[in-house]
Amino acid sequence: MSEAIPVIDVSPLRLDGGGKAAAVDGIAEACGRWGFFQAVGHGIPDDLVGRVWRQAGLFFALPHDEKLALSRTKENPHGYYDRELTKNARDLKEVFDYGSVPRPELPAGHAKNRLAIDGANQWPAALPEFQSTMIEHYQACEGLAFTLMEAFCLGLGAPRDRLARHFERRHTSFARLNYYPLEDPLEADQAQRATPLGDMALHHHTDAGLLTVLMQDRAGGLQVFAGGDWIGVEPLDGALVINVGDMMQVWSNDRYRSALHRVLHREKGERFSVPFFFNPSYDTDCAPLDEAMRDEGPHYRPVNWGAFRQLRTDGDYADYGQEVQLDDFRL
Repeated sequence: MSEAIPVIDVSPLRLDGGGKAAAVDGIAEACGRWGFFQAVGHGIPDDLVGRVWRQAGLFFALPHDEKLALSRTKENPHGYYDRELTKNARDLKEVFDYGSVPRPELPAGHAKNRLAIDGANQWPAALPEFQSTMIEHYQACEGLAFTLMEAFCLGLGAPRDRLARHFERRHTSFARLNYYPLEDPLEADQAQRATPLGDMALHHHTDAGLLTVLMQDRAGGLQVFAGGDWIGVEPLDGALVINVGDMMQVWSNDRYRSALHRVLHREKGERFSVPFFFNPSYDTDCAPLDEAMRDEGPHYRPVNWGAFRQLRTDGDYADYGQEVQLDDFRL
């Protein structure tokens, strides 16, 4: 397959006019055909991107014991982890997760002046600029995600705010730092007690929420399954990778696809990436939108986001057998 993942200028989404309509159409086509596109003109400053990369590198270079002191757990999913499972196989990576934070510049009671939804953030004391940089990054991705969500709705022929009520008050989004080392981060005795490494740095999967905003470095290795083949998502300076999540596939009644993707194991050079997962409130029941069904019936029964997310999260920690999939809800 010779085609490349589409590159779309999303800057017109912040304006009104013909350029906005063309951007919406391009996004809808990319979401339907690929489930992926690369966004330029996204408005996240280069300076912020550079500071995020620097802080991510400094964090993963910390001594292992210092990172382990910030370990996440099933009870608190925010923090460091070095033995995550995907498709019940251990990935060759280390991660650091953090969630939403207070917005003190907004008045008390404002919809976005909220604490972390599902856990307590943990920050490395040894890196004084880490917390502020990651909060700034989270909020920038949050704003972009709301803009893209509106475009997703418009592309389905729905009002731009069709899904807003599921996100404005208590969305459950989180950000992650990924580090893909060349060798297993676990000591030999730890590795013997853990699930064995699989054959991928990150095994094939779909993202669970509405959409993902991804910064990837120049190392490459990200692939999406499209047209019956695995296609590389080549790094592009200044671009962010956007992909459709499972709940958006449900809301779109399969008009948008939550595509399988994976990261290849690298024999030379480390790899970093920074995804932001845009997720609805836990009490959201996702079902096909009327505007998306057209003359068809619904392809899915309602999916409660909280229950779906819990099953996916549990699978990160232990092999519980078959991982929950959208097909479990297909009519």
